[in-house]
Formats: sequence, C-alpha cells, structure tokens
Amino acid sequence: MLDRDGFRPNVGIILLNQRSQVFWGKRIRTHSWQFPQGGIDRGENPEQAMFRELHEEVGLHPQHVQVLARTRDWLRYEVPDRFIRRDARGHYKGQKQIWFLLQLVGHDWDLNLRATSHPEFDAWRWNDYWVPLDVVVEFKRGVYEMALTELSRFVPRCDFRSDSRPEQRNRYLRGGLHQRDLLASQAAASNASMPAGTVPSYVLQFGAAFELPPGATFEPDPQTSFGAETPMKKP
Repeated sequence: MLDRDGFRPNVGIILLNQRSQVFWGKRIRTHSWQFPQGGIDRGENPEQAMFRELHEEVGLHPQHVQVLARTRDWLRYEVPDRFIRRDARGHYKGQKQIWFLLQLVGHDWDLNLRATSHPEFDAWRWNDYWVPLDVVVEFKRGVYEMALTELSRFVPRCDFRSDSRPEQRNRYLRGGLHQRDLLASQAAASNASMPAGTVPSYVLQFGAAFELPPGATFEPDPQTSFGAETPMKKP
C-alpha cells in the first residue's frame, strides 16, 4: 500500500528500559542493526500497527509497555535503488513513518525474538539513547535523528533534554565514545545497583557468561568496536 508519492505507511518503535536506554535489534542473518519497524496494513491505524509489530518483532504485548509519546506527523526516508526489488523500482520510493516512544514496564525476559514463525531479529541489546545515530544505515539516519529529537523530551529520567541534545548526540556521531566503552560503563552502573552475583541478560560483563533472551544470538557489529577482544561464552 503506497501513497501517491510512492511512500509506504509504516510505524517505528523506540523502546526504553528503566535506565532510558533503547532497544536495538540485529536484522536476521545480516550485520544490520535497527529499531523495530513495520508496515501499516489496510484498515489499521498507526497505534494498532505498532502493537502488532511490537509483538511480531520482539514478542511484547500491550501490557508489557506504556506509550509515552508519538511523532506528530509522518517522517519520510527514501530507499536507495539497490535496496529496492527490481519490479518495484519506479513505484516505491521509501517509507513514511509514525514513531512511538514506549517504556518497558515488563521484564527483559518478556522479550522474545521468535514470537512468530517469521522473525525479524536474531539478536538485541540496549544502547544509550543517541548511539543508534552512529550505527544505523546511512539512508535512515535523518529520520532517526528527527524521531529521537522530537521524542527525547518525553524520556523519563532524561539527562539529555533539548538544550543539551546536540552535545550528547555529537559525542557519538564524532566517534568519541566506542560502544565497547559504553557497555563497560553500563555494566559498572548495573553492578552498582544490583545484588552481588546478578547478571542481567542484556549486559556483557567482562569475564562472565553472556546470557541472551529467547531466540537471540550475539554477533559483534563489524562497524564498531563493540565486542572486540571481549571474552564470552557462546549460548
């Protein structure tokens, strides 16, 4: 279903944990990481499509999340020809999206990448809020920045309000902080707030086993230093 300009209606999902980090999924059998997203079916409104995609892609139900906000208008991006099926070229231009900001009120173990027989992701992790701008595929970066910027003021316990956003955002775009360093600091913060011996499923603690949620495997992102030279056990 395309509009008259060749854009397919779509929803995007920014899912937060209790530390205001965002869910980041690795597309199945690829090295591409992204937020959950999917098309709006005929007869659906954006919120209905969002809850359907939330279950299909990450296994969550409405009771597992709280809707914090959504973008006011459609955000559009064009898809390069090399990513478009040959028979669709000339008709399909890209996606127009309504983005939703969700708070996870359930648990990490509620996430299930194999909730359906056609999974979209085969691994996931939590990232600091602006990190996706540094690693998302180039043609999606503009719409990611618009969505993250518009929705950032609704993030609870937020240390990057609109007046400080450019500084926080650019620290990642300029490559000043590698994801391996981010994860180490996240693990340290987690250790300080959790009982001794507790290993959350999404945190890689150096020298400890790496536990993953149902249906997930871990593979370092080749575009970053995340996971490099890090000892871990295979699940």
